[in-house]
Amino acid sequence: MSTDLEVRPCTVGDADAAVPLIHESGPIAFRHVFSQRHRDESLQFLARAFRAGDGQFGWRNHLAVERQGRVVATAAVWDARANFLFTRVAARQILGFYGVAGLAVAWRGLQFERIVKPALPGVAYIGHVAVDPALRGAGIGRALLGHLLQGARAQGYAKAALDVADSNPRARALYEGLGFRRVATRRAARPERWGERVVDHHYLECPLE
Repeated sequence: MSTDLEVRPCTVGDADAAVPLIHESGPIAFRHVFSQRHRDESLQFLARAFRAGDGQFGWRNHLAVERQGRVVATAAVWDARANFLFTRVAARQILGFYGVAGLAVAWRGLQFERIVKPALPGVAYIGHVAVDPALRGAGIGRALLGHLLQGARAQGYAKAALDVADSNPRARALYEGLGFRRVATRRAARPERWGERVVDHHYLECPLE
């Protein structure tokens, strides 16, 4: 990791900086699932879920990258052992935020899992990777991914994996430059209600042994 970058666990106080970055890691997908009444509702849901702390979207599941005291990137790493907990916490958070309308949100989330599937056993799954748009191209994403892969290797994982949208060739090139290779492409069929198509996603794996 570059000497001017620090990777650390997120805290609840990072919400204002981290949540927009997490949302930026997959804005079309997040809006497709969580924007029930208006376009920005997905961001509002993520902010509430992040501050709650638990589950896939909580601050306890995320890392922050700081540069000169400012959060400039985020990421999360988990494995299949978290899948059931994430589903249970997400159901509670969705119903608490949306009420009865949360049933439709939960259904869309389950449908989206046909495209971005839960983590596989024994694989370190990397998600919610995002870098401040103003700093892209500065090597922060490469340094962050290298740090995550090193950590996964040290924990004994044989593989790391992630999903990348077909509409993000720049990120895919970064991942492939670090040793990730495409294992599957999952096709999206339904349009998103705010006029943006839910794009195909590529599932990539990187051997760590």
